Amino acid sequence: MPGSNLGMTQRKMPRHQHHRDQSVGGGSQRQLRVGELIRHELADMLSRGDIHDPVIEAHMITVPEVRMAADLRLATIYVMPLGGHDEKEVIAAFDRNKRYVRGEIARRVNLKFAPEIRFRVDNRFDEAERIEKLLRTRRVQSDLDGEKDE
Repeated sequence: MPGSNLGMTQRKMPRHQHHRDQSVGGGSQRQLRVGELIRHELADMLSRGDIHDPVIEAHMITVPEVRMAADLRLATIYVMPLGGHDEKEVIAAFDRNKRYVRGEIARRVNLKFAPEIRFRVDNRFDEAERIEKLLRTRRVQSDLDGEKDE
C-alpha cells in the first residue's frame, strides 16, 4: 500500500518552517543580532533623554532584552525601572511614546520594515529571587546536606 509507510518515514519540512519555535533557544542569530541593535539604540535614547515623558525622565530604566519575532516584524522590549518601582506607570509611558520610539528605531537600525514594538516588564530578577529563596528553604538545605553525606 503506497501510503502505509508515511508514519515511518520522515518528511522534510519546507525551508521556511525549520526551527519554527525559536523561543527555546532564544532565536536565530539574526533575531538575536537585530534585538541587540534595537536594545542598544533604545538604551542610547534613554541615556540621552530623547524620550520626553515625565515618567520616563523620572526613572532610571534598564533594557535587559529585546526579543524579535522570527519575521523581525515584532519586537518585544523588556524594560525594568531600577528598584522595580512604578512598573505599570513606566510601561504606560512607553506605550504613550510607542510611535516616536518605533520611528527612531526605524531611522537608527537599517531594517526592511520597522518592527511593531511592545513593552513588557522584565521579571527575571523577581524569578531569580524566588528561586534563590526556594534554595535557601530548610527542606532543600536538608536535601543538599543529605547529598554531602553520600
